[in-house]
Amino acid sequence: MSKYDHIREEAFEANMQLPKLGLVLFTFGNVSAADRSLGVFAIKPSGVPYEQLSPGKMVIVDFDGKTIDGSLRPSSDTLTHAVLYKHWEKVGGITHTHSTYATSWAQSQRDIPIFGTTHADHNTVDIPCAPPMSDDMIRGDYEYQTGFQILNCFKENKLDYEEVEMVLVGNHAPFTWGKDAAKAVYNSAVLESVAQMALLTEQINPKAPRLKDALIKKHFERKHGPNSYYGQ
Repeated sequence: MSKYDHIREEAFEANMQLPKLGLVLFTFGNVSAADRSLGVFAIKPSGVPYEQLSPGKMVIVDFDGKTIDGSLRPSSDTLTHAVLYKHWEKVGGITHTHSTYATSWAQSQRDIPIFGTTHADHNTVDIPCAPPMSDDMIRGDYEYQTGFQILNCFKENKLDYEEVEMVLVGNHAPFTWGKDAAKAVYNSAVLESVAQMALLTEQINPKAPRLKDALIKKHFERKHGPNSYYGQ
């Protein structure tokens, strides 16, 4: 047995959820799972179809993006994952997709407004969209800079990555994270659903108001507060 088997298995299982949940087309997506004690994460190999994946094909990478173990090339988004793991110490899993509705909001360069209680069950703020990358960043190490594009968005908007576990990268697509890979995938599915509902809300009523603060507080705290009681 390898000391990396547990995160390889975790990353594999999480990646296999993406097509099941309708979050990816072809190879458009990836999930990683970190082991903080070892200082590494396991991530999907680049360009390998989901039906051909196995735990053994997951690539082990350190938080600087260097391949530590594995015969395949890691996902092209590996450096973005590495930057987030290195700077956000409580993240244990990261998911990146090009899911239809969340990506459409990202391409529109818009935050997703908090219209309803489903959104408030998971966030108390609009889901942020990081501004498009500057030309200098684009000309640099693109995937590495994408990590800083996300970090800068959270810093500039005074957001806490432990409370807001999702972001839209302007003109690109969504990233989500969580305590482990399974939670990161869960957040990706939630984001896609909220993005779809927000689009439909604006189509039905272009002047739909933001959810009342009292309802935002109630719905978030009943699921996440110290006296949380909600579950379905």
